[in-house]
Amino acid sequence: MSYYIPKTKKEETIVITNYQHSNSIHPQRTRMKTFHLTLFTTFLISFTNFLTCFANNDVTIQLNDDVLGLIVFKSDLQDPSSYLSSWNEDDINPCSWQYVKCNPQTQRVSELSLDGLGLSGKLGRSLEKLQHLVTLSLSHNNFSGTISPSLTLSNTLQKLNLSHNSFSGPLPLSFVNMSSIRFIDLSHNSFAGQMPDGFFENCFSLRRVSLSMNLFEGQIPTTLSKCSLLNSVDLSNNHFSGNVDFSRVWSLNRLRSLDLSNNALSGNLVNGISSLHNLKELLLENNQFSGQLPNDIGFCLHLNRVDLSTNQFSGELPESFGRLNSLSYLRVSNNLLFGEFPQWIGNLISLEDLDLSHNQFYGNIPLSLVSCTKLSKIFLRGNSFNGTIPEGLFGLGLEEIDFSHNELIGSIPAGSNRLLETLTKLDLSVNHLQGNIPAEIGLLSKLRFLNLSWNDLHSQIPPEFGLLQNLEVLDLRNSALFGSIPEDTCDSGNLAVLQLDGNSLKGSIPEKIGNCSSLYLLGLSHNNLTGPVPKSMSNLNKLKILKLEFNELSGELPMELGKLQNLLAVNISHNSLTGRLPIGSIFQNLDKSSLEGNYGLCSPLLTGPCKMNVPKPLVLDPHGYNDQMNPRIPRNESSESSSPIHHHRFLSISAIIAISAIIVIVIGVIAISLVNASVRRKLAFVENALESMCSSSSRSGAPATGKLILFDSQSSPDWISNPENLLNKASEIGEGVFGTVFKVPLGSQQGRNVAIKKLITSNILQYPEDFDREVRILGNARHPNLIALKGYYWTPQLQLLVSEFAPNGNLQSKLHEKLPSSPPLSWPNRFKILLGTAKGLAHLHHSFRPPIIHYNIKPSNILLDENFNAKISDFGLARLLTKLDKHVMSNRFQSALGYVAPELACQSLRVNEKCDVYGFGVMILEIVTGRRPVEYGEDNVLILNDHVRVLLEHGNALECVDPSLMNEYPEDEVLPVLKLAMVCTSQIPSSRPTMAEVVQILQVIKTPVPQRMEVF
Repeated sequence: MSYYIPKTKKEETIVITNYQHSNSIHPQRTRMKTFHLTLFTTFLISFTNFLTCFANNDVTIQLNDDVLGLIVFKSDLQDPSSYLSSWNEDDINPCSWQYVKCNPQTQRVSELSLDGLGLSGKLGRSLEKLQHLVTLSLSHNNFSGTISPSLTLSNTLQKLNLSHNSFSGPLPLSFVNMSSIRFIDLSHNSFAGQMPDGFFENCFSLRRVSLSMNLFEGQIPTTLSKCSLLNSVDLSNNHFSGNVDFSRVWSLNRLRSLDLSNNALSGNLVNGISSLHNLKELLLENNQFSGQLPNDIGFCLHLNRVDLSTNQFSGELPESFGRLNSLSYLRVSNNLLFGEFPQWIGNLISLEDLDLSHNQFYGNIPLSLVSCTKLSKIFLRGNSFNGTIPEGLFGLGLEEIDFSHNELIGSIPAGSNRLLETLTKLDLSVNHLQGNIPAEIGLLSKLRFLNLSWNDLHSQIPPEFGLLQNLEVLDLRNSALFGSIPEDTCDSGNLAVLQLDGNSLKGSIPEKIGNCSSLYLLGLSHNNLTGPVPKSMSNLNKLKILKLEFNELSGELPMELGKLQNLLAVNISHNSLTGRLPIGSIFQNLDKSSLEGNYGLCSPLLTGPCKMNVPKPLVLDPHGYNDQMNPRIPRNESSESSSPIHHHRFLSISAIIAISAIIVIVIGVIAISLVNASVRRKLAFVENALESMCSSSSRSGAPATGKLILFDSQSSPDWISNPENLLNKASEIGEGVFGTVFKVPLGSQQGRNVAIKKLITSNILQYPEDFDREVRILGNARHPNLIALKGYYWTPQLQLLVSEFAPNGNLQSKLHEKLPSSPPLSWPNRFKILLGTAKGLAHLHHSFRPPIIHYNIKPSNILLDENFNAKISDFGLARLLTKLDKHVMSNRFQSALGYVAPELACQSLRVNEKCDVYGFGVMILEIVTGRRPVEYGEDNVLILNDHVRVLLEHGNALECVDPSLMNEYPEDEVLPVLKLAMVCTSQIPSSRPTMAEVVQILQVIKTPVPQRMEVF
């Protein structure tokens, strides 16, 4: 048996405290444990004195506090599956405990491995007691919080694995400042901040380090080059920036894997990489590296994976690449590389994945590529390759082929038997290919994506396409196709996207189109299709986008199409359709551009006759019973004595009805006016009476005056006695149309803050129970994209709202008020903010009756949490106004210049949630362009909405994208988003989509379909 004997009074106190802490998980035994602990402490003191007497006799005691350290560590954890039930504080040592290993000679803990046990909690300092620890592995759990900077683990530690948790904050320097550490993996957490340059000062034994998938920023510590034994470095997926001195990196001659991908690093890859004789992986994608590639890269003969994509590398591919016989993965897409397709490519006999997309390569695709017999994926998209496709290439066992956006000519080669069994994606779009589409394509059993659009094929659609059981995307737009649409196109039932627009197809839409049960995009526009729209199309329950414009379709639209509740965009313009539009779905909200050109279609947006295949109503002509009533013939006496009597009676009835209605309306208006006047007099009397009474009195059921009410607490907290003392100028963080916002710490809880809005008193509800009722309604509007309202404080002179605090400020500051040194908002974060805002507004509009209308959607009211998730603030505050008048609201929101919907300034239009949709549309434009909605120049005023609309109409929309994005955005997301903004900012409120539809449209735009597709 071994004990830890305290040597000082301070250590004795620590032992007592820790021991009591360890027993906190057994409250029923606390009193007995305390008594025993007192006896035990007395014994320890006596035993220490006893040992002192024998100090000169060299008596040694083996100290062991592993049990104490582990029990205290366990007490801080939540163990829902009781994996640590074998950890017993009464044991002599922990060597028999599960997930604990000891050194057999010393019986001290050498390994603690708790990977994947679903544990949660914080990492305290109790593990410092494990002074002989060699391995500490806590990966794939739910640990969270910051780690104390003073944490000092055992100097015997060799392996530290905290990956796949939720740790945050900076790293303790002690983690690698241990000469013994060999392996450290902190990946997939939320560690943040800059790493001190001396972080790797003592990494003499370090072999592997992984800090990937965190939030580190700043430069990579230069002391990393001191880790001479390093063989693996993974710093990917962080926010590291600055110049990398690769001459230092190349000095790590034992390096096997280097991954710096997905950061904001810069620098040139200087020669000298050949010193890395053992290098197998070089992953630098998604950074800002530039210059030419090192000529000696081909002397790293063990290279297996090279990814240099999405950088600014220039020049030609080094010829030494041809020496890399082990290379299986080569990606250099999205750079500035140029030159002919290298002939040495055939030397890469192990090559499986090749991506040269979006560079400036030109020339023919070399026949030597056929020598790469292991090739499974080849991407040449967005270059200037010309000539024909080598037929032998389609004889390989390829899985994915993308030769799109080049200048290839000739015909599409027929696939071999080997290709028929392997190919899943074929994209030859935007080339100059000609000839028939090979029927063999219909035998590609695993094909999921086929895009042959924008070619000169002059072919019919092979009926064999119906045999493609796994096909999800079929895009044959603008390829000069003729003939009819095959009946069996949708036999597989898996087709999600069918785009046949811009061809010369004729005949009717097949009735079997209803078998395409998985379709969410159907594009048949700009063809010569005739006949009716088939009723079976109403079976396409997943359909979101329907494009039938510019055909010769006729007849009435089936009313059953109104059942398609997922439809987000429909265009049926320029056909010969007649009759009413289907009721339901999106059809009643289509704008003019989606309907025009159908002269028999019934819609108030269209001019011309409305033709419906229904019986005409019976019209009685009062003059039709007497030929003498022809107005061209003089009337005789009989005519004057008969027919006019009937005519007179008819007019009298109409007149009586009209006059009666007018009288009723007039009486009603007078009555309502009198009632309103009476009510106003009574209210004025009540208000005057209340002003003369004590301000603290309230009606029954009202909260006490001057008391802080928190919705999540039964009583008011004691951390606030006088709220006005907290609202000083130093804590002010913003000012809006409803009041001033302050950042206030939440009592004694470090690091937690709330936002308090001091409301303007003008026009705010003056009765506490009314205020309480409306605020509680807003407090119940809980959603991940809404700022949570936590409570309020009310007196007649002061009204405060308490809400959650968003640490990343508002969108306004990120777009227009950021420091020059701050990085711009990335496109993924901008899209995340758009989608989150749309979801929050949709919740307000569709989860409450009546809907909660914001009235003031703009970037300053979109707050951002630490992960750039949007949080809408100030929602529903209009409910706190005593009178909701459109003119009052318009005047109040003059600061939202450019965001106010037209109907807010028009007395004759009904104001509803569509005014929020308008503001959201303007905000889309501001997020995409980085410009304000209204900008004043020296000689002109730029209205952003009109500016973008003109650019869209002229096909130059990308000219308006925020230059700070540096072209790092997907066009197939930006363009549909801009078009969505145009729909949202329609001058006619009924033409704008609902926010629920906006959410669906954004989700469709973000859907990872591997092609560009138009949403509208």
